[in-house]
Order: sequence, then C-alpha cells, then structure tokens
Amino acid sequence: MKHPRASIAALVLSAATLVGIVSHEGYRDTAYIPVPGDVPTIGFGTTGGVKPGDRTDPVKALNRAMADVNQFEGAIKRCVKVPLRQNEYDAFVSLSYNIGSGAFCGSTLVKKLNAEDYDGACREILRWDRFKGKPLAGLTKRRQAEYRQCTGAPS
Repeated sequence: MKHPRASIAALVLSAATLVGIVSHEGYRDTAYIPVPGDVPTIGFGTTGGVKPGDRTDPVKALNRAMADVNQFEGAIKRCVKVPLRQNEYDAFVSLSYNIGSGAFCGSTLVKKLNAEDYDGACREILRWDRFKGKPLAGLTKRRQAEYRQCTGAPS
C-alpha cells in the first residue's frame, strides 16, 4: 500500500536515505577530483568551498554531509509546490545532493512534478546519468536506484 502524499513542508529526509547518499558518494579524507573536469570533492561528496589538499575525518565529513542535506532539502522545499510521498521526497533529495539544487530546481523534472506528473518526474531522474554529455556507469546505477525509490518499486 502506498502512503498518501504529504505537504512538502512536513517531510524530512529518512535516515535510510541519508545512509544511501553517503554510501553512493563514498568517503575520501582528502579532496580529490571524482572524474576529469569535475570540482574538488571531499568526505561524502561535499563540494562547496573544497580546495585541493583539504582534509577531513569521518565525523566532520558526516556532519558536513548532514548540513549539505539540510541545504538541499531547503532548496527542494522552495521549488517543489506539490505534496510528495516520503519515498519520492527521499529520491529527489538524493538526486539534488548529487546534481546541485540549482540544476534540480531548474529541471524538467521539477516542472513535471509541479504539474503533478509524478510518474514523469520520477522518470526524469534517469536522465541525470551523464557528466559532460557522457554516461557514467556509477551515475546510471545511482539514478536507477533513485528511480526505484521514487516509484516505490522494490530495490
């Protein structure tokens, strides 16, 4: 049975999805470039203010990931105007964490979502598996997992 949709203001990221995000991102204690042409990344996928040579530890990295999640949740709550199910919300926060809130809020996905095309919005997740026009296997796998989460399909 699918749960009813709730006001987006009432939703918060589930603990299971936070674990999923940090698992997808992986952990690095030293800033690195994930793929050529990308920005410096550290901890569990943090990019804001990261410079080559920066270092962290697991506790600081998890605290930063949680702060980043709060930022992305806030952006989603500003641009999504329709109620969501918890699984949809979690999938969209995970996507936004990876692609950035500007890209998320300006996307066709959000246009479809705000038009209450929930199925179409979930399908849009699958389009975000590329970096500089080239599909990346890791992103494809992550997007498929987020799509299943969004639709409520079993993992």
